[in-house]
Amino acid sequence: MTQMKQAKHKIVTPAMEYVSRQEEVNAEIIREGIAEGRIVLPHNKNHKMKCPQAIGDGCSVKVNVNIGTSKDYDDFQEELDKAKTAFDYDTDAIMILSTWGDLRGMRRKIVEMSPVPVGSVPIYDAAVKAYQDKKRVIDFSEKDFIQMFKDHAEDGIDFMTIHVGVTKPVVEKIRKTKRILKVVSRGGAIVAGWMIKNNLENPFYSHFDEILSIAQEYDITLSLGDGMRPGAVADGTDDLQLEELFVMGELVERSRQAGVQVMVEGPGHLPIDQVEMNVKLAKKITENAPFFVLGPLVTDCAPGYDHIVSAIGGAIAAMHGTDFLCYVTPAEHVSLPTVEDVKQGLIVSKIAAQAVNASRAAKFKGKAFQREYKMALARKKFDWEEQAKYALDKGEKLKQYQQRRPYDQEGCSMCGPFCAIKIVEEITKG
Repeated sequence: MTQMKQAKHKIVTPAMEYVSRQEEVNAEIIREGIAEGRIVLPHNKNHKMKCPQAIGDGCSVKVNVNIGTSKDYDDFQEELDKAKTAFDYDTDAIMILSTWGDLRGMRRKIVEMSPVPVGSVPIYDAAVKAYQDKKRVIDFSEKDFIQMFKDHAEDGIDFMTIHVGVTKPVVEKIRKTKRILKVVSRGGAIVAGWMIKNNLENPFYSHFDEILSIAQEYDITLSLGDGMRPGAVADGTDDLQLEELFVMGELVERSRQAGVQVMVEGPGHLPIDQVEMNVKLAKKITENAPFFVLGPLVTDCAPGYDHIVSAIGGAIAAMHGTDFLCYVTPAEHVSLPTVEDVKQGLIVSKIAAQAVNASRAAKFKGKAFQREYKMALARKKFDWEEQAKYALDKGEKLKQYQQRRPYDQEGCSMCGPFCAIKIVEEITKG
């Protein structure tokens, strides 16, 4: 049975026990959340996962890292290096979004090495195969939608993005939309293009029962992809986005009835004052399904710094109920990210998550708050090694700036003998 079906039968699985310890809550709370669909625990039966993760109501905010090849940069070893970096810097999940090379081989290798849940976007495989066969990226069959989903399930993928909310009424709105950027989701564009070309309904939608059957068999968590997410701040919260969200609400209910775990993906670009409303609206329409957002990015005027823009939006979104942040790298909208870009993107997203997790944990002195408390004690003692231990970047920046520290006593070269911490400690000790 799936994690959700077992939860409904009041069975606490080993994975639920594990995440309850990680979240520092009673396992029964985790079980109830999964049974009701407020929490997901992605865990494909073919993935021997060391560190399962709980995503959703009452759990700590999680961060996901995207990696993957492109036609111009088809270096699988570099993607393996990115994955290793993501694991080293404590990502909570990883998605493989490769669009060139041995897609299945890469997928299986990442699943094999990943201690955390692995996600993917199956529709990419069909588009890549069509392009490699000298066709257009939308020239594949209706059966390919389902087959790709099943292939990814067999390969051990724990959660899959399917752009199932891109239905015929939504596609009709694309033709009339006043958006500046009509569609920025690759998966959403591929699905919409296929539907227009074939004059058919989205196979993910029309064959959703078949998708649910495969998801049940392998215990896949569905991630309902936001193919119509706004791709510019100027396009935020429009009819295309909302129409798709209402379809998602319908499909969340169908998934839960089938005992399939499901989460919902949220908008990428939004004005900062619309973030709270978007989170609460999504939670309302989907009856508190776990919410997974890319960013959101709250300005489009910082190319090269989009990881910081994303962290700002992510912190606000998480503060208002978002459960899962998809990182953004400095290379977003510009190029395929490097290993260093992956690291920087992950660290700033972890900063956003830590800030929110610590504020939630402060009420009961949980793990995230304890990290803040211990860091404060280390700062008070000028214990640089201890500070590095609690730093989200493993202390790399501390080491870098310690080279600019000629002051030979406690403190740093910013204040030297005028250090506020040192002055007050000496005075108050008499």
